Amino acid sequence: MDTHKLIEHIDRLIVKTATKGLVLGLHAEACEFLRSYAGPKSAFCESLKELNPRQYSEDYVAKHIQSVLQSFKEYVEGGLYSGISPERRAQIDVVSDFLQQAQQLLDSKGIHPASPAVIIGAALEEFLRTWTENQALGLGNRKPGLDAYAAILKDADLITKQDHKDITSWAGLRNHAAHGEWDEVNDKSRVALMLEGVNLFMRKYFS
Repeated sequence: MDTHKLIEHIDRLIVKTATKGLVLGLHAEACEFLRSYAGPKSAFCESLKELNPRQYSEDYVAKHIQSVLQSFKEYVEGGLYSGISPERRAQIDVVSDFLQQAQQLLDSKGIHPASPAVIIGAALEEFLRTWTENQALGLGNRKPGLDAYAAILKDADLITKQDHKDITSWAGLRNHAAHGEWDEVNDKSRVALMLEGVNLFMRKYFS
């Protein structure tokens, strides 16, 4: 999301703070927004996460959300918001190239779906690996792989429980393909859904 659209989104959330009866949903929405764009460990995100909206009046919570969002808006307008680093963008571009190759294979006649499934899985693993490294998250005793990277990112609150479940499902499909279990990956539409899901996942966090 570019700076202009980001500010527009912030303004829409700020406007919502004036609407009565929306404070609980707005708090959750603002927390998710700041987690994605300011960062889960940022002061903006932490300030809202530490506020329990059920313990304070609706007016107080609304004003607090508005204050945090306004501060983030000023941060963005001041040119302090960098978004994705050039290095990370280059890494994502490489992964995107692999996913395009997978799409080409899916569109080709006579190509078993296992081939694009392996490529999609490898691209996703590279995406998650570089993400954890950019966040300085260690593997610990875990063996490198999709499941390990997904678990680390989930523990760091960088992805949701549903994201984790999706990645586990995609990892299973990739493993079937990698081990030659052809009957498990002979449905091209299933692999196409995997590719669509991975693309959506990437856009969700790095658009």
